[in-house]
Amino acid sequence: MVQKVDKHSLHRPSLEEVAKALSDGLRSNFEHVQVDVVDCPDLRQKPFMLASEGICGQPRLTDIGGVPYLVPIAQTDKIYDLEKVMKQTDVPDGFAIGAGAGPYHTVGINCEMMLNMKCGQNPENKSHYAKIGEDGSCVLGNLSGPCCEFCLMGNFLISEGKQGKVIKVSAKKRTGQENFVTAMRNGLKAKYGTEPVGMGGAFLLAQGKAKLHIMPKFSTAPLLTDAAMNQWLKFFEMSAPLVCLSTFVSHDPGWDLRIEHTHCFSDHKQGGHYHYDTTPDEVEYLGYFNVAEWLYRIDAPVSTHKIGRD
Repeated sequence: MVQKVDKHSLHRPSLEEVAKALSDGLRSNFEHVQVDVVDCPDLRQKPFMLASEGICGQPRLTDIGGVPYLVPIAQTDKIYDLEKVMKQTDVPDGFAIGAGAGPYHTVGINCEMMLNMKCGQNPENKSHYAKIGEDGSCVLGNLSGPCCEFCLMGNFLISEGKQGKVIKVSAKKRTGQENFVTAMRNGLKAKYGTEPVGMGGAFLLAQGKAKLHIMPKFSTAPLLTDAAMNQWLKFFEMSAPLVCLSTFVSHDPGWDLRIEHTHCFSDHKQGGHYHYDTTPDEVEYLGYFNVAEWLYRIDAPVSTHKIGRD
């Protein structure tokens, strides 16, 4: 099936200007904030354990499929191949990180995906999935192998996986109502208004706990409201350290975007879709982010809605 691909140019201010906007947004919600432009560390090392050393080189965002392919009833024929996505986004040998719905057809059940893969001649797949076990608990697994498929939706930062200048963000002790990602996104929105600025990267929930969800098996009954979807999802409180892979866009100019999407994994077998931290007094975040040049909207649903965008 032919997938429609729309390539959109994003507003790309200097990293220094973006860092100031992020800082302003975070200071409205956290007591301790530090945002700087730095050389990207080797993100293959602990605690991040990414599949490539950096997030620089032709940075671009993808928004593939969407929640309307999940609800009200899952369209299980929506299966995507990352290798094809990399070609569609003009970085066939690139590095991709982010959040999506995992390959139910190989995992055996609907699941969350934490994409972390270097593509090309020497691929390295360090992706994870989180599913609901038979006892209702979180089961975290690896998606290994030279290829990677996913289903329904995906929001990824794609780059050449190189080191370069990035934005380092540190925030501690949450004082406001917004989560870490929303605070940054709203800082961008306050600065740039209707000019869309897109970002992606990895951050560590270094201290504290967070509310996450994991999708269970596909619902056989239509999910027609946010309340129905939240009743279907399985929520957990999970503990640091959590490595979180995130993308966000300051403004949707009518492209039907998931304006923020973050999934997490860990060494202690916990992971899923990040909502917010639950321990504001003790929470600590540390992240590295880049500003995207382009956004590729791939296979956008023709019939859309706003259910389940949290």
